[in-house]
Amino acid sequence: MPDSQSFPHLMLKEIYEQPQALLATLEHHVHGNEIFGAALQPLSPTLSRLQKIIIAASGSSRHAGLAGEIMIEDVAGVAVDVEYASEYCYRSSHASIDPLVITITQSGETADTVAAQRQAKQRGSQTLVICNVADSTAAREAEAALLTQAGRELAVPATKSFTAQLLVLYLLAMSLAEKSGRISRDVVRREVEQIQSLATSVCDSLDTWSDDTAACAHEFRETRSFLYLGRSVHYAIAREGALKLKEVSYAHAEGYPTGELKHGPYALVSRESPLVVIATRDDNDADSVLRYQKSLAIICDVKKRGGKVIALATCGDEEVGRTADYVFYVPAAQELLLPIAEVIPLQLFAYHIAVLNGCDVDHPRNLEKAVVRE
Repeated sequence: MPDSQSFPHLMLKEIYEQPQALLATLEHHVHGNEIFGAALQPLSPTLSRLQKIIIAASGSSRHAGLAGEIMIEDVAGVAVDVEYASEYCYRSSHASIDPLVITITQSGETADTVAAQRQAKQRGSQTLVICNVADSTAAREAEAALLTQAGRELAVPATKSFTAQLLVLYLLAMSLAEKSGRISRDVVRREVEQIQSLATSVCDSLDTWSDDTAACAHEFRETRSFLYLGRSVHYAIAREGALKLKEVSYAHAEGYPTGELKHGPYALVSRESPLVVIATRDDNDADSVLRYQKSLAIICDVKKRGGKVIALATCGDEEVGRTADYVFYVPAAQELLLPIAEVIPLQLFAYHIAVLNGCDVDHPRNLEKAVVRE
């Protein structure tokens, strides 16, 4: 791993800081087998009768929310809707169920997200913010705050703050599940051990990912259109991977649910418009294996039609390796933790394409770190 002085760009440095950010966030929020301690105490009455959550966020933070929706619904059994923060204030007031409103914002100052949080409070909802800045507006005004411990993020593209948000959302899913009796303290302990192991595996994988994505970027540096595909919780990562490429390289990229490819987007597939397919799997999860098999079938079909495929697969998966043109391998993990590892090669792929094309990855054109103006 390069030392802190040898990184040519802040974005690359912050990509490499993700294992430390994950471990720091875990250490901050988990003590023994207890998640969050007193951080959620102000929301105790709301959590005791919780039936619905609304997540409002923008950009990368909204993609974290999309992953969090699956995590919370699958682990805790609570219904979740994810809104664009910029649209939330213009939607009708909440229906019969009084939801907890969670906002997600790296800076805690994003204008649309702060406005959504204030609107939720005006509607009588309790609010929880996930953010990276303790003294930010959103953190001060919410009933409760769960702080990511990513450290200051200087590059405009979100990298380490995004994976830290994913981790906090997964911890929230486990906390809600434990409070409702769906999981035990022993399960929490095992999950925390898995997260620690995953952070170590990510650290060990960074150099290989950087080399592999750089080699792939050389082939696709002039490509101007990509389709990113993922199923279930991985759809959020497909969207985030596509956003990273758009942000830093100015190539066009879109994220879709894998099963939607044949409902229109397939018309775009060609050698000039490659697919990036998330085809990881958790062998201990039958649903994950089924999704993997369907994704593998899509890859095979695209290859038969002459398309190009860049795939993300689980370490040791020889089938995807024999089929796709390029494969980035991520360490084996529990299904809902895989997104934390998956997004990092996609960040690196976007980074290397952008650098090859002479783009300013730390300050992409027209973008700001915190969108504080309407």
